[in-house]
Amino acid sequence: MNPIFIVLPILTILTYSLGLTLKSDDFKMLLKKPLPMAVGLTGQLVVLPVIAIAIAYFMGLDTVFFIGLVLIACCPGGSSSNIFSYIAKGDVALSVSMTAVSSIVTLVTLPVIMSLCVSILNANGTESEFGAVQLPVGKLLVQNVVLMLIPIILGVLTQHYFKNAAVKISKVLSKFAFPCLILLASIFFVKHYQNIANHLDKLGLSVLLLVVFAVIAASLLSRLCHQSSKTRRTIVIEVAMQNAAQAIAIASSPFVFNSEIMTIPPILYALVMNLVLLVYVGAILRKDESSTLIAAKTE
Repeated sequence: MNPIFIVLPILTILTYSLGLTLKSDDFKMLLKKPLPMAVGLTGQLVVLPVIAIAIAYFMGLDTVFFIGLVLIACCPGGSSSNIFSYIAKGDVALSVSMTAVSSIVTLVTLPVIMSLCVSILNANGTESEFGAVQLPVGKLLVQNVVLMLIPIILGVLTQHYFKNAAVKISKVLSKFAFPCLILLASIFFVKHYQNIANHLDKLGLSVLLLVVFAVIAASLLSRLCHQSSKTRRTIVIEVAMQNAAQAIAIASSPFVFNSEIMTIPPILYALVMNLVLLVYVGAILRKDESSTLIAAKTE
């Protein structure tokens, strides 16, 4: 069975689930908290893709892996970021708003950045051991509309006209977001185990560096803009946690890149980002606990 028939339904369900939770206040956050939103979106939509391009270039990644690494960096925030923000005692409302806005904005930014990336690599005559890479931008735009925009709109309409049903559906689907992502990554990981093993040295390090630098860059950017601890941790999680399901769908889609090999960077990223962010959340919660104990002793 072609894994794409598993990827597309999972991505559609996750995106529909996002639409079920969207409210007008999520977009009003751009006006209520313009600086935190600007910092987070800049980190996610600009800084992260630049870091990915730099890492892929200096690590000398194969063209297919180069594009795959940039692809995951160009995707919107993952739905699990809201859960991580809640656990980390961050600003959940800000997290939800950033996920919502980035999901809409990347419908435009992702095709633009990926098109430039593919054009530059092809212009330089860079060859891949897995064959030439082409990007039909029009088909990518159509796929994003079908798999991202339409499910979001359907989710919003469900919430508007069937509020009680939307709440019940959302509760059920929210429990499947993280397991579905891990299942998806696992299926591709097992299928392409040999290719992953053959390229794990440079590719694994590249993915790890991307996640770690995402955390560092988001934290530094937040500090430079004098954001509170609560806002900082939210932005870090939102920037580092990407929608791997969308990246896998774009890479493996027969209408776009049609390359299962290209899914390897997003697969590795899906696994590594969760591990790194779990460590990050654990560290800040321990820090909070220590600060609370110290404050209690000084009183």
